Amino acid sequence: MSNRPRLVLAGLSGGAGKTIVTLGVCRALARRGLTVRPFKKGPDYIDASWLGLAAGREASNLDPFLLPAGLVRGLFFEKSAGCDISVIEGNRGLFDGKDLSGSFSTAELARLLCAPVVLVLDATKMTRTAAAIVAGCAAFESGLSLAGVICNRTAGERHRSILRRSIEEYTGISVLGMLPKMPENPIPERHMGLLSNREYDRQEPILDTLADCVADCVDLDRLLHLAGTAPDMEQPDALSITDWAAPSIPPDDRHAPAGRPRIGVVRDAALWFYYPENLEALTRAGADISLVSLLSPDPWPELDGLYLGGGFPETMARALADNLDVRDRVRGFSRAGMPIYAECGGFMYLCRELRVAGETFPMAGVFPLTTTLCPRPQGLGYSRALVRRENPFHPVGYELAGHEFHYSRCLACLDGPPAPPPGPESFCLEMKRGAGMLHGLDGLLSDATFAAYTHIHALGTPHWAGNFVAAARAFRACREKARP
Repeated sequence: MSNRPRLVLAGLSGGAGKTIVTLGVCRALARRGLTVRPFKKGPDYIDASWLGLAAGREASNLDPFLLPAGLVRGLFFEKSAGCDISVIEGNRGLFDGKDLSGSFSTAELARLLCAPVVLVLDATKMTRTAAAIVAGCAAFESGLSLAGVICNRTAGERHRSILRRSIEEYTGISVLGMLPKMPENPIPERHMGLLSNREYDRQEPILDTLADCVADCVDLDRLLHLAGTAPDMEQPDALSITDWAAPSIPPDDRHAPAGRPRIGVVRDAALWFYYPENLEALTRAGADISLVSLLSPDPWPELDGLYLGGGFPETMARALADNLDVRDRVRGFSRAGMPIYAECGGFMYLCRELRVAGETFPMAGVFPLTTTLCPRPQGLGYSRALVRRENPFHPVGYELAGHEFHYSRCLACLDGPPAPPPGPESFCLEMKRGAGMLHGLDGLLSDATFAAYTHIHALGTPHWAGNFVAAARAFRACREKARP
């Protein structure tokens, strides 16, 4: 048994303010000198990035749709080791899942981790009704420990007094804090939620401002005590992330870095959506990782594979287009048969063109498609995709659990010489849930380059890292053999 102080901060819906509250809590506790491990429930890169910055430690995503339950517990157990407290931010409403029964909800995650829940309640223009809402949440599903409430957007002392007395008298659940209304959202938003911390130059001041507000308005000592009431955890039986993908590593590669294939991971202002466990899985499967940029003129090391994650290429479209050397380099890698794996924003970069606000920018040109930004989501939420074609990364017949997160869609090329659009035979994935690229298909393949709108988590897709590294190792061997 092992002690893992923990709590879940949940809301009634998206927009309740739970991210702002969670950021303030993490920052305030970290400023006390505590070791805070942040987690984000659900498929989310932006909030997780902010949480990691607030706590001073990288955040991991916990999601029972993307990962088997045993691995959710295993990931939490391993990442929370040695921490004073783990703070898990929920997503959407507490009981909101993918279906009528609320499958894969924040409440389900809280039960899986035996974690007490603190409800962040938007109390705008509400007094006694807040007690009815809290009471309903506490009784709605069995096995949930709703242990505290933080009221957000309160209007004044009289309002706060009535709220506190109503909630505590009618429900018996403690009110742990009362946050005032803020004149404006301290972190700007756009179509995907909070603005990325990579695009906001006042990260540290705003996090400290949120921490100041939480320290003044939330009883952090009671919050810590509540986290400490979580029961001790047994080490999960599921394969730990430390050993993940180890069977794929040949014995002679384990301690011989010179013999390990090198996979480049694009991480810059355009592409930075990666689950940390995906990169860890590649390393544990036998690869060395080199971070590279599509924007910088700096040279790249010799690579045996390339991973382009998601992000916001539309915000850097002109800079991406202007870096002709890198566009040519990536296209040359693909034509040479290097294994390349791209997700969402990475796929957009691999297309011939990117259209943003009426302007068209040339991209790498691996695929004869244009992507264009739309005012409404084109794919958003959990997805399932059946692998229907041979490829270097996923076995045929496997059903991927993933998610989509994009406002772009595919078009035939707008500029340059006409090229036939990819036919159905070019796609590796048949969408069982989700939109995909075209006509319910996703996973476009060209040589050994695979690109999809579908994001995956390596721990929920156990073959991916080993297959990627094996393909990179094979590419390296062929290249070495061809050299004079």
